[in-house]
Amino acid sequence: MIVQASFTRKVFQFGFKARTSRGLMRDKTSWFINLWDTTHPEVIGVGECGPLPGLSIDAKPEFETVLQHVLDKVCGQQVDESSIDTLVTSVAPVDFPSIVFGLETALRDLVHGGRRMIYPNDFTNGQPIPINGLIWMGDMDFMMDQINKKIALGFTCIKLKVGGLDFDRECDILNYIRKRYYKDDITIRLDANGAFKIDDVLYKLTALSKFKVHSIEQPIKPGLPEMEELCRKSPIPVALDEELIGVFSADEKKYLLERINPAFIILKPTLHGGMMGCREWISIAESLGIGWWITSALESNIGLNAVCQFTANYKTEMAQGLGTGMIYDNNIASPLEVRNGNIFYNTILPWDVTSFDK
Repeated sequence: MIVQASFTRKVFQFGFKARTSRGLMRDKTSWFINLWDTTHPEVIGVGECGPLPGLSIDAKPEFETVLQHVLDKVCGQQVDESSIDTLVTSVAPVDFPSIVFGLETALRDLVHGGRRMIYPNDFTNGQPIPINGLIWMGDMDFMMDQINKKIALGFTCIKLKVGGLDFDRECDILNYIRKRYYKDDITIRLDANGAFKIDDVLYKLTALSKFKVHSIEQPIKPGLPEMEELCRKSPIPVALDEELIGVFSADEKKYLLERINPAFIILKPTLHGGMMGCREWISIAESLGIGWWITSALESNIGLNAVCQFTANYKTEMAQGLGTGMIYDNNIASPLEVRNGNIFYNTILPWDVTSFDK
């Protein structure tokens, strides 16, 4: 098929005060790539590019200009499923990973008939993926309420953002969980987003370890030489997240993982090189005995759907970070559903992609 391309821009409004250690987020902007075959223009492949300001390497003022330049090069190209990776690599700059992800998604959607079937697999046939319940930062009552609701909804793994509140209060919250739920019943993951300081990070990790925590993501800022020693000494298994941003080649990835030797890596296609980049990260991590899981990066249901289908290509029983589909008031209607601590693709429910009409 001969491809034509355009993009649309949409701003999503959070349905609550979405706070992390980096601050409060009120909305999130995504750009959607629309691809169609010149002989069947009614069939549209859609992919989401959603860089995160303050975090993504490609959250730059020239983002739209680069995106348009990429799509100009895509227009007129002959595409089939076997040529997708080659085309993406040839036209999308590696330092704009959200464009890589969006283009991969749109191309795979298009060659599968414009039905949002990025990787037809067990997930799209109704097989659930276990996910963690994300607890957003806020005052103690707000966080306690979220925790109780998530557990009541069947989540057995919850993830809490830490480092943005008073540390003693964060410990109080964890103490509350452990007084009510045993380690074997509820798994606790923590994400510090690099908020802890070098001079007291080990003290804090030791204090947090009393609550039988599964892991902590990015306890200190990325790029610090102390991370290597911290991974060796931490009483809580360390997972790298932001540390992986901007690392592109296979040799660089292997060197970083061999040097730091974390317990886990956390992969987001929007941030970490698209789905192609994440495949490479997984291959290297597994060769080194390093665990991994995949999370969304606050995409709308378009991007979340692609991440879920990509994740389902791997056989893993570990809870993934794919529970962000309900965070926006104006999200795109989709077949994605979260039930009993799992995310499902409900084939009975339709997609509403009218906003992507050319």
